[in-house]
Amino acid sequence: MLYYLFEYLEKEYQLPGATLFQFMTFRAAMAVLFSLLIATVYGKRIILFLQHKQIGESIRDLGLEGQKQKAGTPTMGGLIIIMSTLIPVLLFAKLENVYILLLIVTVLWMGLIGFADDYIKVFKKDKQGLKGRFKVMGQVVLGLAVGATLYFHPEVTMKEENSSTITQQFKVKNVEGLEIKSTSTTVPFFKNNELDYGDFIAWAGENARDYAWLIFIPIVILIVTAVSNGANLTDGIDGLAAGTSAIIVFTLGIFAWVS
Repeated sequence: MLYYLFEYLEKEYQLPGATLFQFMTFRAAMAVLFSLLIATVYGKRIILFLQHKQIGESIRDLGLEGQKQKAGTPTMGGLIIIMSTLIPVLLFAKLENVYILLLIVTVLWMGLIGFADDYIKVFKKDKQGLKGRFKVMGQVVLGLAVGATLYFHPEVTMKEENSSTITQQFKVKNVEGLEIKSTSTTVPFFKNNELDYGDFIAWAGENARDYAWLIFIPIVILIVTAVSNGANLTDGIDGLAAGTSAIIVFTLGIFAWVS
């Protein structure tokens, strides 16, 4: 939202410094700072509110040292993560960007699943929470939506690395890459490592690549399910969920930055 506000102020009133919001690096830095500020300032207040309302979990006896100290620990802490993610995104991102829209939908969808899980645990007094099959179904539906969007949306492209020179009437222009629709993927920091999902079904005929989504979308579903459960399954012991989530976010952040 602030991006559009300062874009308008720069265009209409030439406000000094407004052009800073045109730079992704500045907006990314501000988003990180705001996220930390929200988690620090409002996180404690949310925890105190949950404690005051006695919104906490019972503890199963797993024979772990210190586990009884977690009795009454507030649940629904995902509210802090959702706030710290969505508010900076809404303030500093370009909201028409398809990747930003996917991020917002993903956070809200997974937050809804987490809320349903905690609600059943706390208010229905069912320690098991939302049944595992329903969690997986929710993750698969999200993965299907994300995969289909990434494959079929016209604005989801990749830059093909083929440097060339275009000579026009009055100038010579170097072209470093061309934005195209592709089923190829790469791993950052490695050269000549492109993997084209269409290659997996190229043996089926000349037009087989038109059906590369049959490979691409299930892989996206697998990634969404694996990453979300990679953090979720470790929840329950202090520091584990936060630590693994930090590693996941940091890694995906690097991938997003260099992509």
